[in-house]
Amino acid sequence: MHIVSFQEADVPAELRVQVLALQHEAWPGDTEPAEHVPTHDPSLRPLSMLLVDGDRVLSALDILSKEIEHRGVQYDVSGLSTVVTDPALRRRGYGVRLVEAAREHIEASGADLGIFTCDLPLRAFYERAGWQVLVGTVLVGGTPEVPYPSDQFEKVTMGLFCSEKGRRAATAFTGARIELYPGEIDRLW
Repeated sequence: MHIVSFQEADVPAELRVQVLALQHEAWPGDTEPAEHVPTHDPSLRPLSMLLVDGDRVLSALDILSKEIEHRGVQYDVSGLSTVVTDPALRRRGYGVRLVEAAREHIEASGADLGIFTCDLPLRAFYERAGWQVLVGTVLVGGTPEVPYPSDQFEKVTMGLFCSEKGRRAATAFTGARIELYPGEIDRLW
């Protein structure tokens, strides 16, 4: 069992099919996912991380990255998206192992901070993997013209301050509205 990483567009077809099936099972949509259609906006530099056992995908996630401006300062940020584990294999630590690896990747990537939202019941899961709750913080997704704020859902914002710049600004990201604006495809990562 090991973790592999690929740019989303470079995930081998035999693994990509499994990832899409897991995502479709977790978040059923109106249509079946297509192997050749990206899940994420390429401008967010999606990095797919997979926990695999042989040729079987046990757990998968994507890291999305972009630059944002918050309170007049530019920050390089990354966040988790589409975190999923095979339902038959949950509660074995596979998801936590992968999310920990993603946290370590973000910490080493040069990002100022990691930030994303999750459903309230998943808070403890992400905390076990080393993320912290940013109390009262709302991520505003979508676009400036069509915002998509996380406080319209029962979500919590998770964070990680990676660089010295990010750590110095930690209080500016707590209890704040952060204009993430990842676009129309990844309305809220």
